[in-house]
Amino acid sequence: MTNEDILQVAMRQSAVDLGCNLEDFLSSRNKIVISKQNSAARKYLELPFACDLVSYGNNIVASVREDIKKTVKDYIERYQIEHCFETPNLNVFSDALIQYDLKICFMAEYFLPDVNILKKQVCKYATRILSREDFTDLYTREWSNALCAKRKEYDVLGVGAYDNDTLIGLAACSADCEDMWQIGIDVLPEYRRKGIAAALTSELALEILKRGKVPFYCVAWSNIKSVRNAIKSGFRPAWVEMTAKNSKFVDEMNKL
Repeated sequence: MTNEDILQVAMRQSAVDLGCNLEDFLSSRNKIVISKQNSAARKYLELPFACDLVSYGNNIVASVREDIKKTVKDYIERYQIEHCFETPNLNVFSDALIQYDLKICFMAEYFLPDVNILKKQVCKYATRILSREDFTDLYTREWSNALCAKRKEYDVLGVGAYDNDTLIGLAACSADCEDMWQIGIDVLPEYRRKGIAAALTSELALEILKRGKVPFYCVAWSNIKSVRNAIKSGFRPAWVEMTAKNSKFVDEMNKL
């Protein structure tokens, strides 16, 4: 696959998730659609959205409930694209959502591989390709970024690094949708800053591509370590996404 092929796959999946057309992300005009259920959406998404904003850099596509359509439109038409995803402008949106009992919940940047840069990197430790059967005893805190205990059925492929027989690093991916597999990475604290994370991430990305799927990598903007790993591994920023959820959901996450 070329970089353009990969980007097209990602946009096509975002169109499924949001309930819009792929071409909507290429327009210079913002787009608002009414969110609806879709069995082909990424498995971890809870549809329909109350409010979800996505930008691939050209515009903002918003997938929303009918009752907040005007509020969202007023916001995304008022400010520049990039400022809609950050404070201080984001405070305006946050205040506007209060009347709908909504709060901003998830904010993330998504990375796709650059096939012109992506390559298998050197790791001083032995690495091994792992399959679903190898994950059985690995659903522990140490590997909670690489694997998801709540969605074990989607964890399909991994690459482990070993110091003799001890697993010291694990990159694994979940088949979150038909054409895209999401990568997560964990390295034991005493083995960090040795290039293991980038070596495992890049090797897994190549293995995913070999299987005809697109690897993607999600990171909170403030997680500098993870952003550095994405870039070092051969990934580049592709899109940003922000999701609002009902207040009860957010408060429970905050343990209020």
